[in-house]
Amino acid sequence: MTLDIDFVRRQFPALSGDWVFMDNAGGSQVLSRVADRISDYLLTSNVQTGASYAPSQRSTERVREARRAFAGFVNAADPGEIVMGASTTMLIRVLSEAMTGKLHPGDEIIVTNTDHEANIGPWLKHEGRGVVVKFWRCDPETLELDLGDLKALMTDRTKLVCVTHASNILGTINPIAEIAAVAHAGGAELCVDAVAYAPHRAIDVQALQCDYYIFSVYKVFGPHFGVMWGKREKLLELDNIYHYFFGKDSVPHKLEPGNINYELAYGSIGTVDYVEELGRMAGATAGRPAIEAGFADIAEQERAITARLMDFLESRNSIRIVGRTSSAIADRVATVSFTAGERNSKEIVDQVDPAFIGIRYGDFYARRLVEDLGLMPQNGVVRVSMVHYNTLEEVDRLVAALEPAL
Repeated sequence: MTLDIDFVRRQFPALSGDWVFMDNAGGSQVLSRVADRISDYLLTSNVQTGASYAPSQRSTERVREARRAFAGFVNAADPGEIVMGASTTMLIRVLSEAMTGKLHPGDEIIVTNTDHEANIGPWLKHEGRGVVVKFWRCDPETLELDLGDLKALMTDRTKLVCVTHASNILGTINPIAEIAAVAHAGGAELCVDAVAYAPHRAIDVQALQCDYYIFSVYKVFGPHFGVMWGKREKLLELDNIYHYFFGKDSVPHKLEPGNINYELAYGSIGTVDYVEELGRMAGATAGRPAIEAGFADIAEQERAITARLMDFLESRNSIRIVGRTSSAIADRVATVSFTAGERNSKEIVDQVDPAFIGIRYGDFYARRLVEDLGLMPQNGVVRVSMVHYNTLEEVDRLVAALEPAL
């Protein structure tokens, strides 16, 4: 591993304070370079895009630069496949609305009970139009999604499968390419919520073979902003949800009603630039190789800190890890949830707060999973969600605070 943890932590001003931040799945800390970019946009190029005068042309180019940056980040074939918006929740709602013309009474959508509600609720809205929504449920004991169960749910009326790349509670990494193969074999499209995956691993949408892929930049060291990738041919098929004079071929703009937040788009480039810099520091060439190398170092750092936490949790007989117990890079991200018998999860977190460590309890908007597991009466799970800027020393500090709480 070549990750320079001291360099990493210097990039995040908030880390110089007293708090340990382990609620990153709710929102990571922000890079100073991101804030600098936002400030620079607002103070030097804050005009509407698309005009002929020079400041507007500069603003336009800065927004295009954001599309190019995120196209590289997810390995898209075309920057025009990048749709930007306020958040994953809003972008999936945009996608759901834009799919109205493609979905007819009797058509079927499959969602999972392990997803954040952002990738469930918008699709349930179509039930009012006669669309059938089916749930692909995880095994209540193993908490795994079985591909055989998905195949059993598929019919010739299945138009869309919706799944998370990594659960924001379980931390489990799902086999998206395999799920895509099942969906496509049945004539359906695949929509992936990648919010809980994007901060942790390199994304390659071409290799994943999904049709839509969405994540939130504020979980990836940036501002409150979201990015959706879609295959160009699929985006062209979607309804225009902007003004009537935007044609169906106006991609991606027909899916960005009211225009995007320009300063956040430009600021978000800093997140891509940061990961690429990590990769260059590891010896990779600029561009896609550096992004992949940067995430390789990120993944190894997170494996180490996850293993340290898992070792402690597994040593306690009262603890149930809600998700895979493996800390292997291929198996999970550094989001670890647990319960302590029937104890109220809030009580545990309340006892950790005085140690200036930010963790969390609850359902994390994946309420259907928590309800199905019968955990709502005890305030859901305790969740420790780490990223690469967390350290072994911080995990040890958390363990010291958890021991008396457990």
